[in-house]
Amino acid sequence: MKSLIIETIICQMYKVTMNKTQKPTNQRLLDAAEVLFAKDGFSAVTVRQIAKKAEADISLVYYHFKSKRELFEAVLMRRAKYLNDLRLDELEKIERRHEEDVPSLEEIIYAFVYPLLKKLSEDHDEWTHYFSLIAMVNNSPSWGGQMMTKYFDPLVHRFLKAIRRVFPDCEEADLYWSYHFLSGALTLTFAETGRIDNLSDGICQSSDMKSIIERLPKFIAGGFSSLCKK
Repeated sequence: MKSLIIETIICQMYKVTMNKTQKPTNQRLLDAAEVLFAKDGFSAVTVRQIAKKAEADISLVYYHFKSKRELFEAVLMRRAKYLNDLRLDELEKIERRHEEDVPSLEEIIYAFVYPLLKKLSEDHDEWTHYFSLIAMVNNSPSWGGQMMTKYFDPLVHRFLKAIRRVFPDCEEADLYWSYHFLSGALTLTFAETGRIDNLSDGICQSSDMKSIIERLPKFIAGGFSSLCKK
């Protein structure tokens, strides 16, 4: 109640008209920031641009998120937990089916990548900016190690534990390098750069999620097997 009163006062001070059909202000700010950060990166985007796109007063950015960096982290966190839960659910379903034996490597990899690609395929307009942002963060020396570690490492370790059951004799270095290469393939796919469209003269499209879902788990499983199978 207190937060609602404070926001109402701020809005009245700056004569901001709140449309009852709009999302809450903090959600509009997150949506706007996600689009702008994905397009132009963290440094190039200003708080004023975010507020303008969200149709909110700039003071409300600082009220809800304190700083541009905290807003950036909130954008990443908003969907990360949801996606991680989807992937963990898929892995646990597979493990329940294999209580008496070990799942196949391809099943485990499928559980890791399929929920992401499925979301991108079914709700492309809603998710494309977030996945582009993840691709950018994962390839940034300034952000990749810190941000990806914070939001995704616990889930990654859970999947690597499952893969160790498939390859109990795999060297730790080979396991982590295999994941490193998986991460690169996945985030390049997220970026949808159109590179493969040009390279293949239109035979393939970087937005063709059906073809990616059919091929990527097999490709990644082949890489893990090549390095880890003794």
